Parts: sequence; C-alpha cells; structure tokens
Amino acid sequence: MAEEGKFKVTIDGISIDVAPGTTILNAARQIGGDIVPPAMCYYSKLEGSGGKCRTCLVKVSKGSEKDPRPMPKLVASCRTTVMDGMEVQNITSPDVIEARKGVVEMLLINHPLDCPICDQAGECKLQDLGYEHGAEQTRYEFERRTFERIDIGDKIQLHMNRCILCYRCVYVANQLTGRREHGVIYRGDHAEISTFIERALDNEFIGNVIDVCPVGALTDKTFRFKNRVWFTKPVDAHRDCPTCSGKVTLWYKGEEVLRVTGRKDEYNEVEDFICNTCRFEKKHTADWTLEQPTDVDKDSVITANHYTVFNPPPVIKKNPALQAANEEQLSRTERLK
Repeated sequence: MAEEGKFKVTIDGISIDVAPGTTILNAARQIGGDIVPPAMCYYSKLEGSGGKCRTCLVKVSKGSEKDPRPMPKLVASCRTTVMDGMEVQNITSPDVIEARKGVVEMLLINHPLDCPICDQAGECKLQDLGYEHGAEQTRYEFERRTFERIDIGDKIQLHMNRCILCYRCVYVANQLTGRREHGVIYRGDHAEISTFIERALDNEFIGNVIDVCPVGALTDKTFRFKNRVWFTKPVDAHRDCPTCSGKVTLWYKGEEVLRVTGRKDEYNEVEDFICNTCRFEKKHTADWTLEQPTDVDKDSVITANHYTVFNPPPVIKKNPALQAANEEQLSRTERLK
C-alpha cells in the first residue's frame, strides 16, 4: 500500500511512493540508477519543457489499480504523470529499447558527426545516446540540411547544423531574461533557431543558453577550440555577485581558467543560473573563492585527468621503518667522519 496521499508506482520492478502529479521521469529519478530514462529536451528548472525529443519513451504495462489496462502506445515519461498502482517498463522492455534506437536515428539524420572538432564533445548526451542506442550506419539517403554558422552575440555562436530543436534555449530566454529575441521559425524539417532581424542576444543572463544546450549547437566563443574538456580540471567556486548566486564551476588548464559554467547536477541540469559577468568576464582565480574539485561522474571522460583533492598525495609514500633505518645509517656515517 502507498503512503497516505501518495501514489505507488513500479518502474522496472522497483516500487516507490511519490506525490500525485509526479511524472514517470521524475519518479524514476527519485529511484536513480540505470532505470532513469534519458532526456534531451526536458529540464526540471524550465517550466513547460519536455515532450520534444521522445528519447524518454517508456512502456506502461499497467495503468493503475482502478484501471489495470496497459497503455496502447509508448509514452513520453517526462510528460506522463503517475497513477496509483501504475507499472512501467524502461530498460526491461525490448519495445522501448527498439523505439529509442529509432529516436536516436531520427535525431542524427541531420546532426553532423563532427565530434572531433565540437566543443561539446565529452559532455554531449547525444554522444552517449548514439553509443548506447545508435545504429552502425544511417538509412537516410537524402542530403542533410546545412546552415552557415551565425554569431548571435559577441560571446555566443549558433551551429544550427547540430541543433535538435529541444527548445531549451527558447525557454531560458522566456523565463530567465527580461525579453526574448530568438525562437523557432518555420515548421517541420525547415524549422530552425534564429534571432529577430538585426537583433543579438545580449541580455545579462543569455549565456545560460550555452549551458542548457544538450548538443554543440550553442557554444561559448571565448572557449571555442581552446581545449578538450577531458584535459581540463573543473573546480567549484563562488563569489559575491550582485546579479546572480555567484556559484560556478571553473574549468582549469594548469593555472589558467579556460571557461566558467553554472554548476550542474547528476542529470546535467544547472543548479543555479549565472550571469554573463560571472561567465565571460571573471576568468582569474583571484576573482573567486575556491571550494573543492567538482564531483564528476565516474563514467565521464572528464575523470581521465580529474583530481578529487586540491593537494594530491605524494608519489612516494612515507615509510617510517625505512626512514628510521636511514637515520640510523646516517648517524653511523657521521661517527666515522
């Protein structure tokens, strides 16, 4: 029985009690682990996000205790709320795995495979999806759509070729800034992100469109081609900022801060959005109070050169017995002089 006022939902055989109105995706996130569906467009901090990419499809094998019939089609877990007694299959359903493979193939129809030169490489969820669910080759025989790179501000560059139309950047501009100067124009396979005529993205929080972009469509021009993320060392830091929380991640190469980003949680979502001043103008260690090395997922390539403490232990460990023997030998040598 579920707790009073809560719904019991079972996902891949694991049960949990959640509040009414909770989506299947967020219920799975409360359980954690491998049963959490991937999400390329849903962003818990952005109202109205989700339902665009379809990577979070799951199978509802039991609707509820009152109506145990299964849902006839796979549903988007980020948009479907749980019912009491609902049973859901994610990685345990062959239908879900096959459908997710098709979704990834669709996302990669126009997306160029330029990971070796893309600044998002190493942090790209589309790379992870392509590795886990991608096919060996595409069945798409037609010419891919291509766009010229566009500067939509002095710090942000748009690579529309890589965009998967997740709408995250549009939601950020709508909900975080005072005005929005870009959006999705046209429809269907002609749809693209673009700005209003002769407008640039220049308001104080617009740099957050870089952090929320799940692919390399929106990139930081101050970081472009400077380094690969797995050669950098992320460190949590903060400063007294009058505009935002001032809580960031500094990405170091040696003693140089190559870029500044918002801190992200285990689902790659920014915890606190930061202002452009912190992101683009404060790239000296003296500007910040360092806290600790950023906690990095053990499966991430960023762990290749990552450290967990500021003062790593010495290569040669102290050996008290050997040190005592050396001191004794030294004392005997001194007596013979």
